[in-house]
Amino acid sequence: MGDWWQRNITEPGKLPLLLALAAFTLTFVITRVVTRLIRAGKGPFGNVRAGGVHVHHVVPGVVLTVVGGFAAVAGGRHGVGSALAAVVFGIGAGLVLDEFALILHLDDVYWTEAGRKSVEVVVVTAALVGLLLAGFTPFGVDGMTQDELRDRANVIATVAGNFVLSLLALAKGKTRLAVFGVIVPFVALIGAVRLARPGSFWARRFYGRRPHARAKAHLRAYRHDRRWSGPRRAVQDWIGGRPDA
Repeated sequence: MGDWWQRNITEPGKLPLLLALAAFTLTFVITRVVTRLIRAGKGPFGNVRAGGVHVHHVVPGVVLTVVGGFAAVAGGRHGVGSALAAVVFGIGAGLVLDEFALILHLDDVYWTEAGRKSVEVVVVTAALVGLLLAGFTPFGVDGMTQDELRDRANVIATVAGNFVLSLLALAKGKTRLAVFGVIVPFVALIGAVRLARPGSFWARRFYGRRPHARAKAHLRAYRHDRRWSGPRRAVQDWIGGRPDA
């Protein structure tokens, strides 16, 4: 175990990333527990107010993110300072993304249907950081041999190919596949070759004069949402709490 830790975490300088991910996840969990207790009127917790203004936890989150980010840049990837900066950054990021929906809508939508976006963003962020920690790098360049890495043409082709696939998936409204396709090679290919979701840029641009493709896209999106919306909502309610009716 010690040898694995040294070879995969310490030597590559991934300890700050691991600490940031742990702090990020733990902060989100604690924040959600506290906010749910406040919502239920239980425990010693309450909303923070200053001069009659409700101070959302995104405010200290922004401060901690800025402090931790600059400290991490200044401290490098090794040493106690970088580890401490990573923890501060992870805590700040957890507080900020827990209220991502508030920032997006510029409104207090924490316990509304729109507030579910915060849970989605936190889960996707944690998954992407976990993939980076596991050794994946953007556009899949890590999967190439040393000889291939020396060949700039192969590297450029790999990066460009995965980038184009991610753009196509994004244009077709497959946001999650596009995001994960940046980190994991060819994941975006699934979204790139399948029908676009209704309302996406691709559907508006290329399905306008193709009623059959437009109808098929609507039907496929309806079936997909009907199949997965229930389980997705259940997981989001379990993680972040059920929104107000």
